[in-house]
Amino acid sequence: ERVSEEMFREMREIENETGVFNPINLMADSGARGSREQVRQLAGMRGLMSKPSGEVIETPITANFREGLSVLQYFISTHGARKGLADTALKTADSGYLTRRLVDVAQDVIINEEDCGTIDGITVTAIMEGGEILEPLRDRIVGRVSQEDIYDPMTGELILEVGQEITETLGNAVQAAGIERVKIRSVLTCEARRGVCALCYGRNLATGRMVEIGEAVGVIAAQSIGEPGTQLTMRTFHYGGTASRVSEQSKHIAKNPGLVKFLNVNTVESRRGSLIVINRSGKLVITDEKGRERERYALTYGSQLLVHEGDSVQPGTELVTWDPFTSAILTEIGGKVELQDIVEGENVREETDKVTGLSQKIIVEASANEKRVPAILIQGGDGRTKRYLLPSGSHLVVQNGQDVFAGDTLVKIPRETTKTKDITGGLPRVVELFEARSPKEPAIITEIDGSVRLGEVHKGMRKVVVESDTGETREYLVPRSIHINVQEGERVRAGDPLIDGPINPHDVLQVLGEKELQRYMTDKIQEVYRSQSVAINDKHIEVIVRQMMRSVKIEEVGDTEFLIDEQVDRWKFGEENERVVAAGGTPAIGRPLLLGITKASLSTDSFISAASFQETTRVLTEAAISGKVDGLRGLKENVIVGRVIPAGTGMGYYHDFHMAEELLENQEEPEEELFFEFGEEEIRSLPQEVLESE
Repeated sequence: ERVSEEMFREMREIENETGVFNPINLMADSGARGSREQVRQLAGMRGLMSKPSGEVIETPITANFREGLSVLQYFISTHGARKGLADTALKTADSGYLTRRLVDVAQDVIINEEDCGTIDGITVTAIMEGGEILEPLRDRIVGRVSQEDIYDPMTGELILEVGQEITETLGNAVQAAGIERVKIRSVLTCEARRGVCALCYGRNLATGRMVEIGEAVGVIAAQSIGEPGTQLTMRTFHYGGTASRVSEQSKHIAKNPGLVKFLNVNTVESRRGSLIVINRSGKLVITDEKGRERERYALTYGSQLLVHEGDSVQPGTELVTWDPFTSAILTEIGGKVELQDIVEGENVREETDKVTGLSQKIIVEASANEKRVPAILIQGGDGRTKRYLLPSGSHLVVQNGQDVFAGDTLVKIPRETTKTKDITGGLPRVVELFEARSPKEPAIITEIDGSVRLGEVHKGMRKVVVESDTGETREYLVPRSIHINVQEGERVRAGDPLIDGPINPHDVLQVLGEKELQRYMTDKIQEVYRSQSVAINDKHIEVIVRQMMRSVKIEEVGDTEFLIDEQVDRWKFGEENERVVAAGGTPAIGRPLLLGITKASLSTDSFISAASFQETTRVLTEAAISGKVDGLRGLKENVIVGRVIPAGTGMGYYHDFHMAEELLENQEEPEEELFFEFGEEEIRSLPQEVLESE
């Protein structure tokens, strides 16, 4: 890294002095070909490479491509090159298959009406990561329809009104006024019975105008997401396995002048007088003089704050530092250390660090004796005591009987940073999200707000109890060797993870509800594409997520015709409930489901479309047994039976229009055949006088 920094700096200096462009720099800088990363390998130093297993080879390649590599260096390079080619070959097929599944799940999403009349919408904000604005609010709302009146907070004048399309000019005005969140219409909340309505979709990104009735937005969405899939994969091979070491960040530095504000931060003052963060959900925000948010940083547990609430900072001010390679358990109170159930040779071993020669005590996977729970008890001077449980693999930093201050580290837990992340995290991750797969070892998230109580260990599992203020409790079982993120007595909010791990989307739906899940899915999918610098508009992902969430599972039947645990289309569910309520009965109760795209495609109303996608025999036998009727509403089923597809001018909406005009012009008695081609709905939509003349 330092070599390349030095090189780029010199290139800039020479360019400034001589005024002559460096063609290589120009190429990478303009984005015509290559990237800084590749120029570094050409002219700087090739750097560390990884083995086929993913571990980093200790000896870096010091040469670059311009000088040429030695035989050994060339040999080390081939690992990465071979991996890149194999990946590319495999992933092209995967990407194609993803596109096919996306098209299948969304093919029947067509713009069917102008306005569905919903008053619901989604609230969007700018996307921040590590304090930087990755996507400003303006880019997220342009081309959408506003769902609220927006006033300038300074002057009070109306910038945007409900139902207005947000143009580039209006988007800029909203951003300039410092507004942080805007409620917009979205296909996720569209109430159109079939397909979606034009106002919820917004602008057609191909034409730059509002979308027209009959546009097949589902297929557009599927292709927009599937097409960059091939790029997500090809990326591995650009780096040819250069070990992109996680050069862990260890501090946040202010980028803008402003005032410091803490959100939901609990701190203790350490012996050096600095503030130490002792909770996990805190945020540090920097606002400008008008109170608009400029930067936002998540604060990790144990990080040291270098600024205070209300401080004025300049660009370049260090805000917070932390140790990126270990996580720690800190004490919240000062007092005397008492080690509990820590027995040398049974659940503790002593290791000598090869580099420093210091010996460390490490807690190991405890013995069969479950009564022994290694812990540290802090006896405070004011009679308070605090108990901290120690996970296996943690390194003791304190001795028995030692005096500690609030904010001191009791144990350190090393983080694993050795394996390099394969850059193809791209496609498999996107597929995992769209298929709504449950991860292998998911984080356990709490279902209620409350305080944590750590229970006893039974059969290798520790009980973690969350108790709300109203006395409601939830119990979770955690394997005893796993580090629990929360301490005894800590306050948690619904949806907070109790242990580290990937989050299961089905849990998000159950605990935090549909809106939160839709936001989670959109954000996570965008994260993958953004990390590969592929820009996809949110609305495409929203169309697919809408299709993944169109089913409901029946929990209570009421007086409806459903069966318990049956999976029903949410529109059918709504219609049936309306019918029953109108007749004075009890409606059914259902909970929303999240289906993966393959499952959602197979559970569509149209059996012709499902059969042409996958598992043909099963789909057709089930359809035959249950006597299904296919209404031929999507594109695929119409293509298969050879009819005009119901999109564009093939929609009934446009047919009626022309037929009616012709009839009005001629005012003749219509022939019998005319009505033979009309469905009942089309007849109803003919002008009154035509019907009367017939």
